Amino acid sequence: MSTANATPPDRQDHPQRRYLLASHSVDVGRIAPGLHVVATPIGNLGDITLRALATLAGADLIACEDTRVTRKLLDRYAISTPLTPYHDHNAAAARPKLLRRIAEGAAVALVSDAGTPLVSDPGFKLVRAAQEAGHTVTTLPGASAALAALTVAGLPTDQFLFAGFLPPKQAARRARIAELARIPATLVVFETGPRIAVTLADLAAELGGREAAVCRELTKMHEEIRRGDLATLAQCYAGSEARGEIVLVIAPPSAPERPSADDTDTLLRQALARVSLKDAVGEVAVATGLSRRELYQRALALAKEEGGERGHGAPR
Repeated sequence: MSTANATPPDRQDHPQRRYLLASHSVDVGRIAPGLHVVATPIGNLGDITLRALATLAGADLIACEDTRVTRKLLDRYAISTPLTPYHDHNAAAARPKLLRRIAEGAAVALVSDAGTPLVSDPGFKLVRAAQEAGHTVTTLPGASAALAALTVAGLPTDQFLFAGFLPPKQAARRARIAELARIPATLVVFETGPRIAVTLADLAAELGGREAAVCRELTKMHEEIRRGDLATLAQCYAGSEARGEIVLVIAPPSAPERPSADDTDTLLRQALARVSLKDAVGEVAVATGLSRRELYQRALALAKEEGGERGHGAPR
């Protein structure tokens, strides 16, 4: 028998459902049962939405990465909702307890230490489990370090990939960067102060002279944004340790220049001397990025010039 609409006993344990805004006390009602995913500020505590404040004050419980960090936010707005830790180290044990509370009719708010939950934290497993159990999951959008960095980096935003944290060991980090190098989009990467110099050096070695921006302590008092090519930025941080939260934004690879007609013909002739017409077209298409259909027509003409076609059948 479902108890989703029941009123859990702990809903009466903290009746002061209100928050303080600019010295004005705002009363809120109890929010609906379920899981509420709430974005919190990435630095400046003023970057909180009114809806988020009402949800945090009206919830029965707030699940957070570090209760000390979230307590600072709640104290700023005089919110008294109880906190419980939910992070990488206790998620497996804490998740069933949170799901049980929701099943009993509780409203649970999920927050991260800063920014939007589920971005580089274990929240997605809780969201998935809640949905699979038939519970309502609601999102309250707000601050995001990745998007904040992207908006001030001055780099293309039409396509971007959030790659999270790169591996801490150099060999794995270089391998991951090599994988990312082929992606035709702006890259957004999180990094720590102690590793920023070596990461920038590895990025410069693998990606060459791409433009990038180091966005540090966004929205905080000591916000810093440094722009330049990867090698220059690596030199800026070499021999020193940056502090605070860091987001790297890296420009996409440059579009390859279209080869000249003579260069294309040379590549096709070389390929035709070794393989069938179909395979030659495929090989040159990969090397140049040109259309297979366009290359096929040219390869046919070249093959005829040299005494007949080699291979048959149009490429797929």
